[in-house]
This record gives sequence, C-alpha cells and structure tokens, in this order.
Amino acid sequence: MFHKILADESVDYRIVKSLREENFEVISILEECPSVPDKKVLELAKENNSILLTEDKDFGEWVFSYHERDVGIILLRYRPDDIKRIFNSLILILNKYGDTLSNKFAVLKINKIRIREI
Repeated sequence: MFHKILADESVDYRIVKSLREENFEVISILEECPSVPDKKVLELAKENNSILLTEDKDFGEWVFSYHERDVGIILLRYRPDDIKRIFNSLILILNKYGDTLSNKFAVLKINKIRIREI
C-alpha cells in the first residue's frame, strides 16, 4: 500500500472521510487549497509522493495529451447512488495494487478497473 492519497476537490467528501476512517492518509484539495488549477494539483501530488484520486476526466488529458509524467492517478466513474460500491471497489484496488499505481492512470468503475502506463 502506498503512503498518501491526494483527493482532488471533485472527489465526493464522503469518500475522503471513509478513506481516513480506513487509516489512509488523505490530503484534500477541498480542505487545503480549493479552486487551485489542475496543473497545481498534479504538482502537489508529485511533491507529496501521493496518488491522485479524482472524478475529473481532464487529468486524462494532462497525462495522455500533455504528457504529464511521474504521477499516479485513479479516476472514479460512478453514479451518485453507487458511492458505497465505488468506495468498496476503491479499497480493494488500493490494497491489491498499492505502490504499483505510481506512473499509472487507472479508471475505476464498479467492479471494473482499467490501468494504463503513463
């Protein structure tokens, strides 16, 4: 398991809170520096050696179009009524893949994950 998660402000705060209850160290953009540009979010993830957790598809563009490197990203895709299920899937993925998510872009849906090298 890796050490830190940087939660973009797009991440439902219930997920942030639940991760903390599961003893994950979570830095929340919403708490620390709301409305910061995406580029700065990526820089913060790198500086803090954190996996970036987001619901914002724009981060895919940053890594695949603008070739942003040296960051691991998990993009959550779910319907609001599936928040418990996506959280359970997230915990399974974090425990299974842990540090191997560094330099990867992962798209997590309910019971499905796609991981690509960055």
